[in-house]
Amino acid sequence: VGRTLQMWNRWRDASNGAAAFEPGKPWLLRFFDQIRFFPVSEEELLQIRRDFPAGRYPLRIEEGTFSLRDYRAFLNAHANSIGAFRALQGGAFEEERERWRVAGQAEYVGEAEVLDAAVFADDLPAGARRVASAVPGSVWKLLVAEGDTVAEGDALLIIESMKMEFTVYAPCLGQVVRMACREGSAVAAGQDVVVIQGETA
Repeated sequence: VGRTLQMWNRWRDASNGAAAFEPGKPWLLRFFDQIRFFPVSEEELLQIRRDFPAGRYPLRIEEGTFSLRDYRAFLNAHANSIGAFRALQGGAFEEERERWRVAGQAEYVGEAEVLDAAVFADDLPAGARRVASAVPGSVWKLLVAEGDTVAEGDALLIIESMKMEFTVYAPCLGQVVRMACREGSAVAAGQDVVVIQGETA
């Protein structure tokens, strides 16, 4: 069973003892990072998870180069075994989903703090534009506030999703007239997070 260390740390970074985290970046993974697993006992894993957030467990991080050509060659060379594994994996997952359905858990919705996606359904000013999150996640940082004037392409907020950051940009020149999220709140994919009153010529 694959288990990882905590990939999120709000309290420590390279400036105060957690060298693996870049200053100002509370998530560990970057695009194209590869994770390698190695066997540990349950007790070792629990101890590592206690030590890592406090900066007492160093990670082995190696810089490397990703070759798309080599990766495709690897996939081609192992196509049969990869296909067999994916078929087995898919069958096991469908069996698991059926167990969830029988147990009444297939449609479970958690109690995460997600604002109603229909919050902007009515009462929008004329010429206002909704700005939605493209991914589910949590709001890491707000870069604007109600009343701010923004230009097309300006960053409005940053969403953390799957340990990566996704920036939401302004689609037009205008004034921020409504915010429907706050730092730390959860958002759904397609949920409106900002309303911008576009300027007219």
